[in-house]
Amino acid sequence: MTRSDLTLAEAASLTSGADTWTTAAVRDAVPPVTLADGPHGIRRQDPEAGDALGLTRSVPATCFPPAVALGSSWDPDLARRVGAALAVEAAALGADVVLGPGVNIKRSPLCGRNFEYFSEDPHLTGVMGAGVVSGIQSRGIGACVKHFAVNNQETDRMRVSADVDERTLREIYLPAFEHIVRHARPFMVMSAYNRINGVPASQNRWLLTEVLRGEWGFDGVVVSDWGAVDDRVAALAAGLDLEMPPTGTDHEIVDAVRSGRLDEAAVHRAAGRVRALAERVASAERHDGWDVEAHHELAREAARASAVLLKNDEDLLPLDPDARQRIAVVGELARTPRYQGNGSSHVVPTRLDNAWDALTAAAGEATTLTFAAGYRLDGAADDDLERRAADAAADADVALVFLGLPDEAESEGFDRTTLDLPDVQVRLLRRIAGRCPRVVVVLANGGVVSVAGWRDAASAILECWLPGQAGGSAVADLLLGACSPSGRLTETIPLRLADVPSHLHFPGSDGHVVYGEGRYVGYRHHDTLGTEVAYPFGHGLSYTRFEYSDLEVRETGDNTWDVGLTVTNTGGRAAHEVVQLYVAFDEERPTRPRHELRGFAKVALEPGQSAPVSFGLTGRDLARWSVARGGRRIDPGRFTVEVGASSRDIRLRAELSTPGDGWVPALDGMSTLGEWLDHPVGGPVLRERLGGAFGGRNGGGPPPALLALARGIPLVKFRTFGIGLDFEVVNELVAAVRNTRHD
Repeated sequence: MTRSDLTLAEAASLTSGADTWTTAAVRDAVPPVTLADGPHGIRRQDPEAGDALGLTRSVPATCFPPAVALGSSWDPDLARRVGAALAVEAAALGADVVLGPGVNIKRSPLCGRNFEYFSEDPHLTGVMGAGVVSGIQSRGIGACVKHFAVNNQETDRMRVSADVDERTLREIYLPAFEHIVRHARPFMVMSAYNRINGVPASQNRWLLTEVLRGEWGFDGVVVSDWGAVDDRVAALAAGLDLEMPPTGTDHEIVDAVRSGRLDEAAVHRAAGRVRALAERVASAERHDGWDVEAHHELAREAARASAVLLKNDEDLLPLDPDARQRIAVVGELARTPRYQGNGSSHVVPTRLDNAWDALTAAAGEATTLTFAAGYRLDGAADDDLERRAADAAADADVALVFLGLPDEAESEGFDRTTLDLPDVQVRLLRRIAGRCPRVVVVLANGGVVSVAGWRDAASAILECWLPGQAGGSAVADLLLGACSPSGRLTETIPLRLADVPSHLHFPGSDGHVVYGEGRYVGYRHHDTLGTEVAYPFGHGLSYTRFEYSDLEVRETGDNTWDVGLTVTNTGGRAAHEVVQLYVAFDEERPTRPRHELRGFAKVALEPGQSAPVSFGLTGRDLARWSVARGGRRIDPGRFTVEVGASSRDIRLRAELSTPGDGWVPALDGMSTLGEWLDHPVGGPVLRERLGGAFGGRNGGGPPPALLALARGIPLVKFRTFGIGLDFEVVNELVAAVRNTRHD
């Protein structure tokens, strides 16, 4: 049976699912494909579950750290290994495609689904997302990258129009998807619920066909988010291949073809892609089960690699597990861990570690551990719990205080309204700090929380995010020094919510959210303006120190360079350093972010060991999106290469220069005088024709103030000013430039 053997009705049936999780089959020749939620763990519906989506009950699977944590590892190889483990479990549970990873940009820390996303930076997001996709598909299981595109909030998510200019789309919100499509070739891409500049993502031909397929070469299946399709016919015509779940509207496709409103070839193209997907996943490795303990250990490794040590005054951490000491473990989250977010990604874990049990097991005989709940998880005040926790801390040498957001605070479906921890937790921390001078705060949260109001009460802060099912053991490993923290922030922690660049626009109103901050998202905003932050993008401490040296930038070709340096572990512990490469754009009046991440490397070093680190830079790393060109443009000039340990801890700098890409914009009569004068072709042509009117070969010209005023006037508007620029002359100038301009 070939694709041409499909009837129109059969082809139409392949463009929507058979049920909530399965694509349709056609006779015996096109088998169904089973899809499963799985950004950080496989969520397969329990056959006895009472709801169609299986949200209330699913079969056990390993709950790996969600993307908020995994991204903070800055380790794409670790992401690949987690992806491969997800594929093994998917195959064992009868799934063919994993619906993940999510790679939307963290535009606002209030987004309720930020725990499912990697970063505020598109480069880091793209590299980490590609790692997960490559790992999943290394076993023949398909990956589905989501949510395409500009899906950065949960408020009104099924209707809101994200109103954003093309340059911002091309530089911030699309590059992660592009990187994954080009480098990891995912089997599927999921279109988002929201509209983009008024057009639903699932019906957006520019997005799905012109950009995704035409520019990037995507050859897989575009599937809708569940329930996202408003108009089956319009969606299919725009490039959507598969509606999920089914709405029983296949007849609309057939009717549209027969009435001439839809090209039948479009139906067969979509059906052919769904069929090709079924053929691709048919070769996947299949298993009856998996090594549950090995996957739990991988989850533990990932949780360790993802935790970020924000603060460590006087090197309080790590604690010596064999020292004679009294440690108070305070906080119900140490005993009842918060390890994942709510919604479609919620996984039933195969087992669940908690920090209290792990610390008790790892501490030596000389160490005395006591536990006090300190607060209720529902946020209600409980003076007795507070008092007992403060008393326990008063008798301790060190207090480990576990704080975080409650389970109901973060979920798919709604956004947060504050960055603050619950009041009862902050009050408890203050009370404990007044009784014990050595306080370590251990955080559990899926989105950034404000630290500015309480960090002075803690000597050390360990941000563990939502660490997955093995997070409790990972925390004990880090606190007691079995390994050094190596996570780094993938998003800026602001001092105040009001400092967030999207604050005045998020989440919008009247069905629209305006991306008024443009390209200035996260550190791009803060570092360009020099605003104070609590902790910058890329920040993270270790139990050792690192030195950077010998930075060299070497040109290797036409707009290509190699960047090399040496990193040395100057401390006494083995650890990982995350070396970050930025390209800086030094401008008196910024027209683009101050600098942008263009590379990173995670390096393992023993005490005293040095290692070379190298990066490659290309012209694209210097480029900006030019609306006038309809593509990326490399401006000629000098750029600064920065290497450091965060966006604000730059250790080394070097310069490179580029002649640009040779492109110059077209000129016409409506181009301003300034655009003509600054143009490499138009400037000499204009000066030659007008002599000294605007500064000819012999200098002269109008006073500077008058020239500054005139620079903003379109050339054709000078026709009434008596300086010889009538319509005929302007047309001659435009023709002269057209005949001599170069690209």
